[in-house]
Amino acid sequence: DVGEIYSRLLDHRPVIQGEIRYFVKEFEEKRGLRELRVLENLKNTIFETNEHVLPKCEQAMRDNLNEAFERLQAANGMIHRLQEREHEERKV
Repeated sequence: DVGEIYSRLLDHRPVIQGEIRYFVKEFEEKRGLRELRVLENLKNTIFETNEHVLPKCEQAMRDNLNEAFERLQAANGMIHRLQEREHEERKV
């Protein structure tokens, strides 16, 4: 049959469609694995941040804020004493 001969010799759609399906399957699998690796790395980064970086930052912030608070209290005390002196000088 001429139609069958034509189909086998010149119609490459079935072969091409099979290749396309294979390519898409491979692409999706590799893409899925790549995205899975990205998500795994992101999870590890978040865990590292929560377990190590965040506590260090909190402690550094507490230490620095306490030091800043002490300095502000000392400066406030000095200003208060200066104001008292000025007030006393105005009385005299």
